[in-house]
Amino acid sequence: MGKQLDGVRPASESSIEIDFYYRGTRCRERLRLKPSPSNLKRASNHRAAILDAIEKGEFDYAVTFPKSKNVAKFADKTPSGTLAEFLEPWIESKAPTIKASTALDYRKIIKGHLIPALGAIPLVRLRRSDVKAMCEGIQATNKRLANILSVLRSALTDAVTDEMIDVNPISGWAYKRNEPPSEEDHVDPFTADEQEIILKTLSGQGRNLIQFALWTGLRTSELVGLRWNDIDFIRGEVRIRRAETQAAAEAETPKTRSGNRTVKLLSPARQALESQKAFTFLANERVFHNPRTNEPWTGDQPIRKTLWQPALKKAGVRYRIPYQTRHTYASMMLSAGEHPMWVAQQMGHADWGMIRRIYGRWMPEAAPDAGRAAEAMFSNVRGQHLVSIEKAS
Repeated sequence: MGKQLDGVRPASESSIEIDFYYRGTRCRERLRLKPSPSNLKRASNHRAAILDAIEKGEFDYAVTFPKSKNVAKFADKTPSGTLAEFLEPWIESKAPTIKASTALDYRKIIKGHLIPALGAIPLVRLRRSDVKAMCEGIQATNKRLANILSVLRSALTDAVTDEMIDVNPISGWAYKRNEPPSEEDHVDPFTADEQEIILKTLSGQGRNLIQFALWTGLRTSELVGLRWNDIDFIRGEVRIRRAETQAAAEAETPKTRSGNRTVKLLSPARQALESQKAFTFLANERVFHNPRTNEPWTGDQPIRKTLWQPALKKAGVRYRIPYQTRHTYASMMLSAGEHPMWVAQQMGHADWGMIRRIYGRWMPEAAPDAGRAAEAMFSNVRGQHLVSIEKAS
């Protein structure tokens, strides 16, 4: 007897039966082949191709088995809606479960990329090849493409859960084009001279905000959401418990668990707060207000457009986005020899891996006598080496 093949068996003297599961239903189809060893192997390969197509979401019953009675059965179960008709209500149902800023990013990706490129395709007909073609037509970095695919992958996973499609055609798949090594790491801190010029250009609440940002490393959304009751002048600490963006109707928690943290209040940051008291302290609400309106900032865009850009232009300093104040804080702390783990905690990173990866060039080189203290403390115990380095005789 020949080798048994999964899902393949002789059905008659002139046919071979294969079986497989499609949309949760066991299907049996016959192939007009004499059940010889070579034909059984061919049938097994055909079945493997079917399973692969099902896994990728590319299986078409009517094309593979046009005379099968199952064609009509599965056609009746096929939703006729397009991807666009699925994505639009999907993001609205998803929005209450994610941060407002994240929902805004999802909507931009859906309206800016997914619907223009794929929206007209019926949901059940979407293939990985369609998505690949979309990616090939987008001029963006691999990181941006990964973000776009992440949204589509999440939506299609929900479609599988809701039994609208059988499989997610891009599950476990990513598109990545060859990219030359990046010449810049996007970390472009301000020098001490640039900081001085920028701060001299500013005054009042604007200067207080930027000085505080440079000496705490807070994200712009965290600066906007900061309240006076988050400040502990006795302990010299700032509690970071919320962030505010234009997309959110109310304050949200920091973007990560480690973002919920306590930041040490260094002297320049304390000075900025002491100066800011004259403007907003009695209200006992938000620390920083828009100097033009004396109302709380509503997000990073007004800060960038009405305060930051004019200040850098007036100061004659090469433009960088406000987020570079955070990078500046990290580079200052590391250049001064502060411990990377402490810097990571201050900035809200879960560990110092990101600090090492992004800011490694600002970490001072090891001193000439590095390691001597450990050697003196641990290399000998009562005159005996802890580890013998001599060869056994």
